[in-house]
Amino acid sequence: MRRPVQAKPEQPQPRRRLICPTCKRILPTPVEKTARQAGFFPFCSERCKLIDLGAWADEQHTIPGNVDADDNDVLSGDLEQP
Repeated sequence: MRRPVQAKPEQPQPRRRLICPTCKRILPTPVEKTARQAGFFPFCSERCKLIDLGAWADEQHTIPGNVDADDNDVLSGDLEQP
C-alpha cells in the first residue's frame, strides 16, 4: 500500500531587505511602511533624501549617456523672444 503524500509545510517567504541608498541602513518592514507614508521612501529619513537631492544638484550623480555639446551651450538669454 502506498503512503499518502504529505504536503510540505509552506515556508515563509524571506523578507526582502531594503537598504537606504544614502546611509546604507537596513530598512525593516515597519520603517519601510513609515517611510512610504512620510514621503521619503526609498530613503530611511528626510535627511537622507535631502543628501541625495544635494548630490544630484552638485552633479555628483549622473545618468550615463552621450552629451551633445550643443545642448549645454543654450542659455535662456540665447532663446528667441516672441
